[in-house]
Amino acid sequence: MPGVKTNEVPGTRAVLRHYRMSAYKARQVLDLIRGRDADRAEEILNATPREAARVVGKVLASAVANARNNDQLDPDELYVSACYADEGTTLKRWRPRARGRATRIRKRTCHITVIVSRLPDDRLERRRSRQATETSGLRSRRVAASRRRGDADGSETPPSQTDSADAEVEDLDVTSTEVVDGDVDDVSDDSVSEPVDSGAAAALTHDEEFNEPEWLNDELDGPAAETETEPDAEEQTPAAKPRRARARKSTTKAAADADDSDAGGSGEEEKG
Repeated sequence: MPGVKTNEVPGTRAVLRHYRMSAYKARQVLDLIRGRDADRAEEILNATPREAARVVGKVLASAVANARNNDQLDPDELYVSACYADEGTTLKRWRPRARGRATRIRKRTCHITVIVSRLPDDRLERRRSRQATETSGLRSRRVAASRRRGDADGSETPPSQTDSADAEVEDLDVTSTEVVDGDVDDVSDDSVSEPVDSGAAAALTHDEEFNEPEWLNDELDGPAAETETEPDAEEQTPAAKPRRARARKSTTKAAADADDSDAGGSGEEEKG
């Protein structure tokens, strides 16, 4: 027994007729959304980079609008029960070719039909249960994340830390009370003057370190300084002597060359 024909499928439909596209190109996109939920089918068509996807998306939106307005159906409970593309009229055109011949050009059209129906009850129950679990999981994760943020911002300290802090405060209180409540009369004058004596001693030691004895200054100002300066003078004088010697040597060489040239000239005149 044959099944239900495509044009007899129950549901709300939208038809686009005589669209200038081949049925083969439209069927490739229709195969992607057949049997999908209306929302999921819309997402698939938006992500498909084809011209037919844009056209089929408009037909699907028209079918969903017809189901909502004409049949009072919930758009969230719809799915694509059937979709198909039929061939429409073909326009014939001619192109001139070689040797006076002509070639036929076929400009094809198609009729696109999208049918949406309400989901079955069992499928709706599964869908609602899945959505409930997802929302509960999201809520629990959101609550856990908010608690972690609250703990990170300003949370109460653990019991161990609070106990240690209280113990430290008690120790500080005990020491402070011992000092404050102690007998002030028991403190002697010697103990009070100790910091002053230690400071004075430190000042004296500081002065003794920087006050040098007179005999050391005399020795530094005496012949030791002269002996230090004498080598410098001796080091400078030998550096100047070679320059003078070189200058003298150059002048003597120039004078000797002049004498030789004069002597040579006089000898040539005598020979002549």
